[in-house]
Amino acid sequence: MEKSLQKHSRERKLTTLVENCTVYNSAYSELNIFETHQIAEQVNLQFDDPVIASMLMGKKVMHLEEMTSFDFLPGESVIIPSGKVMRIDFPEATKDNPTKCLAITIDAQKIGEVVEAFNELTVIESGENGNWDLTGNSFHLSNHGGVHQLIERLTYTFVEGHQSKDVFVDLMLKELILRLLQTKARHTLLESTDNYLNDHRIAYAIQYIKKHLTESITIDQIAEKACLSKSHFFRVFKNTLGVSPIDYITSERIKLSKKLIKNTNQQISEIAYKVGFNNPSYFSKQFKKHEHLTPKEFKEILNKNK
Repeated sequence: MEKSLQKHSRERKLTTLVENCTVYNSAYSELNIFETHQIAEQVNLQFDDPVIASMLMGKKVMHLEEMTSFDFLPGESVIIPSGKVMRIDFPEATKDNPTKCLAITIDAQKIGEVVEAFNELTVIESGENGNWDLTGNSFHLSNHGGVHQLIERLTYTFVEGHQSKDVFVDLMLKELILRLLQTKARHTLLESTDNYLNDHRIAYAIQYIKKHLTESITIDQIAEKACLSKSHFFRVFKNTLGVSPIDYITSERIKLSKKLIKNTNQQISEIAYKVGFNNPSYFSKQFKKHEHLTPKEFKEILNKNK
């Protein structure tokens, strides 16, 4: 990303200190890079097509319809439907530390094609699960690794101006839309599980996992509770959330273990068993895979910061 932005900074023209915009085009989308070099308030911005905005530097305060105002920071994105007005404050922007943000607009028909394909992959029965979209309300999210890497690659491809840019961008946009759909579905089902229990078997499976997280649970058990075959359940769960049931269970157990390490004096091995792992060594391996440090190292850092 830094290399792409350096090229952009060398070649772009600065014509205003508030939301100076440089535009890069492709066949079905447009990359807008915005820079603000002074404190400003209540700046309105609107796009004719759906837009994915991602913060690069500095801080904005976003005021969007149907959402509580929020700080918009690097590493975060927001999906905004076409025609929606954004009112933006820039509380910290200066000449030496400008606020930078990119906005990728995507042709609504292109989004519709990917959404239709995604819903075909995730539908269980008519009207159950296969009804996700990105065009209803604005959606604020923290970029996970896959989304972050795609935004970096898209920025590089737009700014580079390769002769095959349209082909590259089209392929990356499809993947980006799919990952954002999975992110939205994951957030919706994990944060509002109870709202979907009556008519959504994946939500029911998530609730079952939450209730039995520390027990010895198997995919066969969960699939049976969801009234699906093991293979069908595994496929729909992963297609919808972007993560397998096994990986989801593991990540939730790691989250719980972090809370116990932080708030109790229990031994690491004891915590491993308590959160549902049968082997402390395997627990440590999975912990390091998720957190990039061992449980012992995590505990030592916490103790140093007390």
